[in-house]
Amino acid sequence: MNYSKIMFMTMVISSSILTINSTNWLSMWMGLEMNLMAFIPILSKFNNKKKSQSMMIYFLVQSIGSILLLFPILMNPLMSVSPTLIKESFILMMMMSLLLKLGAAPLHNWMPEMFNSMNWKEMFLLMTWQKLAPLYMLSNISPKMLPMFIYLSAMIGAIGGLNTTSLRKIMAYSSINHMSWMMMMMMMQAQWYKYLFLYSMLMIMACMFFHKYNFFMINQAPQKMTSMMEKYTYTMLMLSIGGLPPFMGFLPKWITIQSAINSDMMMMMMILIMMSMITLFYYMRIISPLLLSFSTTNKYKMGKNKLMLMMMMNLMAPLMLIISFI
Repeated sequence: MNYSKIMFMTMVISSSILTINSTNWLSMWMGLEMNLMAFIPILSKFNNKKKSQSMMIYFLVQSIGSILLLFPILMNPLMSVSPTLIKESFILMMMMSLLLKLGAAPLHNWMPEMFNSMNWKEMFLLMTWQKLAPLYMLSNISPKMLPMFIYLSAMIGAIGGLNTTSLRKIMAYSSINHMSWMMMMMMMQAQWYKYLFLYSMLMIMACMFFHKYNFFMINQAPQKMTSMMEKYTYTMLMLSIGGLPPFMGFLPKWITIQSAINSDMMMMMMILIMMSMITLFYYMRIISPLLLSFSTTNKYKMGKNKLMLMMMMNLMAPLMLIISFI
């Protein structure tokens, strides 16, 4: 057993919990710093230049975000000089620092570049758990300035994935697009953590699948998957991440759409749905050569039970919708 990795993973989890349970900004910042220092050893592989490069990108970006976050926290007593002007500028600075940490647009450029030199296990952590603490801090800030960042994240997350054949970059841009939906739920004072939880379930299935078959480019799937069961599971995973009904990935978007209708935010909802259609296009581009190629072999590389479990989980959206509204 790798005890150092267990220790760092424990610190990553406990630091995020510290941030969520804090009552002031300084202790939240301290939790983020602990999280950064514990996550870097998980990324670091000194015998691999690409892993070291991703570690340095993460460290520099998160450090800049932490400095930008700490400045308005420490300058908080000066709000009495000009309360309105300084408060608005401080809120904007805090939002920019948290969006930089999350990798949301327009501060997203580091994320696809970093993902391109990581493995799937580390990417799963970065796409799910590492977003929990900054999202919680962002939810405690006034949502007046969020619409601009929501539109930018939706558009860049949709358009950025069209021009690449790397699965890791596609998942990075997909994460940016999903971030816009989470921020929209946050803006409506809805339960954004439900979206994050369901998105995390999809990501753990996708990253397990990619890690097992060692996928990194979109043209590798037809070569490595020979049975129809594997192809159907892969297709359902991609369509579910894209948010197509009746798969499980549609459920969090359905909850967001219902909240948007109740809040009279039809224009923003329509733009996000249109951008989701573009993301579905590049997911269809991934799976179309897989479905069009014919194969008669019946090998189960991953195990029939695991594939069936993934298929059932992606098809239980109606049941989960009932549970979510109870």
